[in-house]
Amino acid sequence: MAKTENQEIENVAGMNDFSEPQKNHTDYSQVDKEIAKYATDGAIEIDEATNKRLKKMIDKRVLVVMMFTYLLQTLDKGALSFASIMGIKTDAHLVGQQYSWLTTIVYIAILVVEYPENWIIQRVPIGKWLSINILLWGICISLIAAMDTFEGLATLRAFMGVFEAACQPTFVVLSATWYKREEQASTINFWFMMNGLQNIIGGLLAFGFSFVPSNSPIKSWQALFMSYGIITVIWAIFVFFWLPDSIMRAKCWSEEDKRLMVERVRQNQTGLQNRIFKWEQVREAFADPQLYAFALIQLLTTIPSGGIGAFANIIVSSFGFSTWASQLLLMVVGAVTAITMISSAYLDRYFKQTIIIMILSLVPSIIGTSILVGIPFSSDRKIGMLIAYFIFYSFFAVQSLGLSLMSRNVAGQTKKSIVIACNFVFWAGGNAIGPQIFRDKDAPRYYLAFAIILGCFGLCLILLIALRMWYSIQNRRRDAKIASGEVVPDVNFTHAFEDITDWKNPHFRYNY
Repeated sequence: MAKTENQEIENVAGMNDFSEPQKNHTDYSQVDKEIAKYATDGAIEIDEATNKRLKKMIDKRVLVVMMFTYLLQTLDKGALSFASIMGIKTDAHLVGQQYSWLTTIVYIAILVVEYPENWIIQRVPIGKWLSINILLWGICISLIAAMDTFEGLATLRAFMGVFEAACQPTFVVLSATWYKREEQASTINFWFMMNGLQNIIGGLLAFGFSFVPSNSPIKSWQALFMSYGIITVIWAIFVFFWLPDSIMRAKCWSEEDKRLMVERVRQNQTGLQNRIFKWEQVREAFADPQLYAFALIQLLTTIPSGGIGAFANIIVSSFGFSTWASQLLLMVVGAVTAITMISSAYLDRYFKQTIIIMILSLVPSIIGTSILVGIPFSSDRKIGMLIAYFIFYSFFAVQSLGLSLMSRNVAGQTKKSIVIACNFVFWAGGNAIGPQIFRDKDAPRYYLAFAIILGCFGLCLILLIALRMWYSIQNRRRDAKIASGEVVPDVNFTHAFEDITDWKNPHFRYNY
């Protein structure tokens, strides 16, 4: 693998004039036409005050949309867990593993559409596409309130998966194209920590909806789904008009500000957009160990999160807490998740040791899972079991920081789309598998499920160590080429907007 990569770097160095200083200029044949109107041959220095002003403008239009959209998506997905102790299983006559399948089927649908979804995202106005999908999944959520059979619920949940498949890959692309590399971990953490906020807000809302009288014509779980669906539809209309499709197409800013926003992300060297599909980048993506590492990280973390997400209320109530108490206690889970993500984003920005922080965030999860597996339950231990359950959630930082590694370390628009697609195929696969390891016959402690989760965490730990070693080796090899004079340093980031992959750009350095 290393020999092949070095050969490719050497070949492209000659092709793209990396090795000849007198020819070190932008190859505009490799630059998207829309970007070419705003990009210059060399870097333009942006002062700190201007940089902060531009970032605030971007946050207002892009980050706010990502955060609230992801909050709605996690609320919509999490609604089923809250509804599980609000009567939906009885009212819809769910038996055996049917409840588990209502979660699994969402991710099977995502798995099926993920590759075409990423192909579409690369070619359409991304803001408009996102808003249409939000609208459609909002309609599906509303209609769930009218269903009282497994078949009806499963059909709507499948369509939810189809439309929600646009969400996360779109956000990874937005985070990579609108934000500097050093900003991407915190940006992704901000929208990804909505998983935690969902438990807080969802717990409060579910607690409130629990007070719907039993003799009401609308059941409490029906009111929950209807409310979420209506809010989602309204938000979709707002996103349609508020979110720009790209920096270059934004109509809300001046031409000079758009030029500076393009310049802000020059040093990323991962490009902004390119609508030409390149088969050579597809082949490179599947030869790149990163693709498999990111995919496995998602699989090994979504099996736990997918299972626990569907059974959270059931597990907490099994410790001996009432329905209302279980709803409220999940707010603590949300707080733990949010604090973990905020802390990991800060530590990543400060220490610039992403993978080490990911490894450290796995430790509390391993400890908590070991307690849930190894210690027999008794009523006098329920507080201890609850604390173990709370610290279990620290692994969510691995998911979010894993996405930030992918956004920072994969260059080339076609290659990036393939890696993102594979990542979310495995994300969907893990989320689909997760609920199935929680078998009815293992209730209420689900020892087998937690044993499998513990194994996932152990494998993830080994994978992260191996990935860090691989990144270190690649960077040292590239530094050696600069030191020996084989490659001329690109101090002005002349080739930053060319559609070149991380393998073929000898100036690219991996963040880890």
